[in-house]
Amino acid sequence: MSCSKIFSGDLPELIYEIIKNFQNDYSTLYSCVLINRLWCRLAIPLLWENPFSYFTNNYNFIEVYLQNLNDDLKTKINEYQIIDYLLPSNKVLFNYPSFIRYLNIYKIIISIERWLKSNYKTSTTPEFKILINISLIKSFIENKVNLHTFEIEIICYNNYDDKIYDNILEIILQDSNFINNIKNLKFSILSSNTLIEHISQITSSQQNLKRILLGYYNLYLYQSLLLSKEFNCSNTLNTIIFYYVDFKGINNLVEIFEKLNVLESVHIIYCISLDSFIQQIINLTKPFKLKSLYLYRKWNINPLQLLLQLLQKCGNYLENLGCNFNYSPSLRQLLELITKYCRNIKVLSLFGVEAHIIPTLFDLIENVKQNLNYLSIDIKGFRADYNVKLLILQNLGKALPSKLEYLGLFIYVKANDFEVFLKNSHDTFSKKLVINNLEENGDILPYIKEHIMKKKRVKYLAIKDNFNGKSINLFNKKDEVKEFNLYNIKVLNYDNLYFDIYRYVNEID
Repeated sequence: MSCSKIFSGDLPELIYEIIKNFQNDYSTLYSCVLINRLWCRLAIPLLWENPFSYFTNNYNFIEVYLQNLNDDLKTKINEYQIIDYLLPSNKVLFNYPSFIRYLNIYKIIISIERWLKSNYKTSTTPEFKILINISLIKSFIENKVNLHTFEIEIICYNNYDDKIYDNILEIILQDSNFINNIKNLKFSILSSNTLIEHISQITSSQQNLKRILLGYYNLYLYQSLLLSKEFNCSNTLNTIIFYYVDFKGINNLVEIFEKLNVLESVHIIYCISLDSFIQQIINLTKPFKLKSLYLYRKWNINPLQLLLQLLQKCGNYLENLGCNFNYSPSLRQLLELITKYCRNIKVLSLFGVEAHIIPTLFDLIENVKQNLNYLSIDIKGFRADYNVKLLILQNLGKALPSKLEYLGLFIYVKANDFEVFLKNSHDTFSKKLVINNLEENGDILPYIKEHIMKKKRVKYLAIKDNFNGKSINLFNKKDEVKEFNLYNIKVLNYDNLYFDIYRYVNEID
């Protein structure tokens, strides 16, 4: 089929399918731009669809956006005489603002702030900063961009912060078409002034919303949005993510969820006051498809009977589970409940275990082995002594599935003892392997080379070791990185490969 497409003139389509695989790999996309005009034309939109997403030391892409402004906006900016050169009226090679698909208000504001600070010694006025922010937003609106994700992340510390958010949201609301067709809407609000009226208007304008994230606030702020008569997404909204939300005092969750007709997945990540949440959810008349449950440090659900009722109702739907056992009052009972009711776990993150629950822990892993794809296990917790950690690590090697997408080990173990784990897990292939060993001078790298590298048991690798009290990232050892490349193993920065449930859930379309 590929050959027929090539000869029928569909080569650009095939090349684009290839380039899309490097969507978040900026260095590779830049290389694609340099190949020829066709590759450049196909790679540029991917490079510019989400430029504000990663905070770097280089924010000069903002200057490129300024070149694309209309003449009126350029004139207003030039009047401040702050930028070292006058913005010209000539056209640039591409209409870069038209490529934007992911927009986060906070990241735009902070990127502009850092760009000005790093490039211009002259003090900039608040009015000028607001002008730059508004100018970029207007540019996106004028180009009728097709937004996929719009994130209202509000972090206000003073009146200036309130003012800049207020101005940006007002500009956005002046053209309802700008955000009417977004599929993914996120709210993350840390503010004394919640700007709730603007946010409510934005929510009520949605007709095709499929995903919504509610984060960093008491749910009081959000419940009025979900219960509003103007909320038009009861027949489109299929995913809700609650992230660091406090459910305390909320008494109408049943009403909220009963009105959502096509809801397919709910994600509870590091939320608190779960007692209140569970007491209401178990009274729903319809299925509650809880896909993620990551329990916060102070997650204690009292009594444990409540958790039993939740798992009885939702356990078959649960795919992503994270527990910090350091803060659980009933470790064994908790594991037994999860093992009994949750058989479809794909992502499992376990932190802080004790000796008496080891058999139950491995019963759980065995129970979900068929579906398990991501496993993070922290056996360096403060409640377990070295022998317990070693025992867990040794048995884990035998318990692992034959294939994993991701294996993360956060350990405190001597190099020789780690070799036992590698030998016991010799039949396991993990696409991504992430290891953080806090043992002082516990050099595990020679054993990684012998049992992982030479046998090509991973595709991507990230390791942190502890030498003389300093954390050493394998990614920074260039000669070692080259050696692993010879075996087609790519060494990545630890922070980039480390599994994060928030990032994982947000990347699921």
